[in-house]
Amino acid sequence: MAIFVTGGTGYLGSYVVCGLLREHGERLALLVRARDVDEARQRLWKALQLHMGFPEFEALVGSRVDVYLGDITQPHLGQSDSDWARLVRATDSIIHIAASLNRKSAKTCMNVNLRGCLEVLKLARAAQQAHGLRRFSDVSTTAVAGMRNGETVHEDTAIDWERSDYDPYARTKKFAEHMLHELLPDVSSVVFRPSIVLGDSRIAQTTQFDMVRAFVMLARLPVLPFVPEWRLDIVPADYVGRAIVAVHQRPQLNHGCYHLSSGEGSLTYRQILDSLRLHGKRLHHVFAPRLNPGFSRTVDSLAGTRRQWGVSGPASLLKVFLPYLCFDTVFDNSRIVAELGEAPAPFSAYASRLLDFAVDNALAYPYRPWPSVVSASVHPAGSTQESVRA
Repeated sequence: MAIFVTGGTGYLGSYVVCGLLREHGERLALLVRARDVDEARQRLWKALQLHMGFPEFEALVGSRVDVYLGDITQPHLGQSDSDWARLVRATDSIIHIAASLNRKSAKTCMNVNLRGCLEVLKLARAAQQAHGLRRFSDVSTTAVAGMRNGETVHEDTAIDWERSDYDPYARTKKFAEHMLHELLPDVSSVVFRPSIVLGDSRIAQTTQFDMVRAFVMLARLPVLPFVPEWRLDIVPADYVGRAIVAVHQRPQLNHGCYHLSSGEGSLTYRQILDSLRLHGKRLHHVFAPRLNPGFSRTVDSLAGTRRQWGVSGPASLLKVFLPYLCFDTVFDNSRIVAELGEAPAPFSAYASRLLDFAVDNALAYPYRPWPSVVSASVHPAGSTQESVRA
């Protein structure tokens, strides 16, 4: 039997896969978009090298991981009939992490976050009917809470179907939670809602740069169109990964949903900037909240300019994240703090290191290539059909 994980080659998924491999003894069945097993191995190494060297990767992944080549948007996850039957028999529990974070494309979010989630739920239903499913863990987002302003949101009151959503990502993830509860009422299930996942509290390195780009851009702006006391609910990826692994492996669930966030411990813009200055950053900012409406209109205009002008990319990024930078809302994390026995590290504890790494490496991770000589391999559990989303 195995824990089936989607999104294991993604940023957050790599933390979950690493935690499961290091701290627990179960086999893992990973769905990987790849043309063949060799490409799947390389994708796994690219994801996991943030956490481990190749000898450990070779030992853990080579002995404990079964790879299923496929795609969550395809019927039966892109598996042949025989591979699907094998996967159903092997699945003891599921951690569904794969998602599209494309906040601008409703089409992409619908395909991945809804159609994809439905296919994973169909696997869960088949496993439950065949032999029983121990647990289904769904990694969602605090964005399902919709448009907010100056609030502290609790898990049980986050979903409000009468409230508007900021973007297609939030809307589709909210409905994915609904599908889970409607289609698997007889399965032990838990929903995790991370807030803004940014960096790692233990190390400077990161392989996920979308939000880091926004952080670097804002750190460089001399005038910030924000209220200095607005709070940013930022949580480090290592805390989120540890929380998902710990709760998924609990024999009994204490709650059906957890905010993986900083909650009332979230820092304000002023506190974050002060912490950067204390760490030697020569930053000079003026807060001008009255400029916020004009700033938003300017960002919208620049996002629509020609790509060769060089400003549409950064502007599009800010346009996507701006609503979440201005709503001064945090998400109560008392449930997960009680589970883990500690709160996440504040962003101020590692923001300076993250900023240095991002700038020094030009917003890119220095990936190490696949070694030329290896002795172990990932077990190809699924067929080697070409993935339509490879």
